[in-house]
Amino acid sequence: MDPISIGKAVLLGLVEGATEFIPVSSTGHQLLVGHFIGFHSPNNTFEVLIQLGAILAILLVYFRRLLGIATALPHNPQARRFVLGILIAFLPAAIIGGLFSKLIKAYLFNPWIVCATLVAGGLVLLVVDDTDLEVKKTDVYDFTLPMDFKIGIFQCLAMIPGVSRSGATIVGAMLMGADKRSATEFSFYLAMPTMAGAFAKDLLDNYKNLSSNDVGLIAIGFVVSFISALFVVRVLLDYVSRHGFRLFAWWRIIVGALGLAGLIILG
Repeated sequence: MDPISIGKAVLLGLVEGATEFIPVSSTGHQLLVGHFIGFHSPNNTFEVLIQLGAILAILLVYFRRLLGIATALPHNPQARRFVLGILIAFLPAAIIGGLFSKLIKAYLFNPWIVCATLVAGGLVLLVVDDTDLEVKKTDVYDFTLPMDFKIGIFQCLAMIPGVSRSGATIVGAMLMGADKRSATEFSFYLAMPTMAGAFAKDLLDNYKNLSSNDVGLIAIGFVVSFISALFVVRVLLDYVSRHGFRLFAWWRIIVGALGLAGLIILG
């Protein structure tokens, strides 16, 4: 591994961890950054596999809650319903991703689409953040199973790079009656099976094509992703509870507009 490649892996790992759980699209940011710094991985394997770092970060932060849920499963109906709800919400993405992931990567993973969806998603976030939606749920453990399934359908929109997995689930949850904090927290929980499933499928599809150099760069990206995601997860819920999503909406719009300008000027 040469120093330039290592630097690029560090940068992309930082981008992944910093953007995975905020509604700005980590995949979209990685594709844009990778395009402009000249980093390309076969089938975008690097970008998918370093998500494991972000997965482990949220598992660490939520370890006690997850342990509590696991130990309550045998005797607590609410815990069983919550786990079932997460699995139901995960199901639409699992089916569509399993069937169409190769087509999605082949036709939608390009910087022009990313920029357009970043801007469009930013506008949607601004509208949703400013709309006085009726709040019916303030606790993720009280979400109903039909509500979980509908949020899972919203998550499928994030298969278009630039849409944002967390953004799609947060907007979906808020439209279903969740407040900003519980919508964001539900996106954390739903990220665990969704990202783990994407990681496992991509690794299974591409491990034979990975060189030792690829594995080394992925390991670097994974570590940096873990560290940066750990910081974001610890502060995000309190931030959105106080300030909402306007910062992230304008972030998306500005990055998308700058990306479009860069693509036009630099190609």
